[in-house]
Amino acid sequence: MSNRHLCRALALQSLYEWDFHGGQKDAVALLERNVSEFAPDLDEKDFSRTIVKGVVDHQTDIDAMITKFAPDWPLPKITTVDRNVLRIGTFELTYTHEIPSKVAINEAIELAKTFGGESSGKFVNGVLGAVYRDQAARGVVKDSDKPKEIKEEKKEEKKRHKAEGQGVPTDATPSEDFPADHPHVAE
Repeated sequence: MSNRHLCRALALQSLYEWDFHGGQKDAVALLERNVSEFAPDLDEKDFSRTIVKGVVDHQTDIDAMITKFAPDWPLPKITTVDRNVLRIGTFELTYTHEIPSKVAINEAIELAKTFGGESSGKFVNGVLGAVYRDQAARGVVKDSDKPKEIKEEKKEEKKRHKAEGQGVPTDATPSEDFPADHPHVAE
């Protein structure tokens, strides 16, 4: 099991317990306990913490998205495991920009298959697929979802700007030396 997959499994376990207790327990404290008990040598503890804290902080918006894209399933009727897998997947799709959407969906499906019921994987795939398609239809594209060539071009452009002493261009006014299509800005 990869470190990040283990982080997600620990986050799911902690969110399950948090949800089971009606949100009355501190989810991050539950995570800390689970990490120390089940994975004390885990390298990416912060990744688990980001997921748990993000789901709790954005629960209202995340639950609204789940409700929107699973209209036949009122949130309380969704099993606790599936509900929290969907929360993790929705959080990663909408609030984390370094994780590609397809990875977020695939990881959520794997969690659902491992910890959920017989049809959990298909259910999670359907809901998260709808969230992803909605984002795409609204023109929301994470940098991590862009083709590799575009990401490499942006990385090279940032390097050039940094070498010029500017992290971000401050003046985009075209000039004779720097035409409008030139990626650099005069100092």
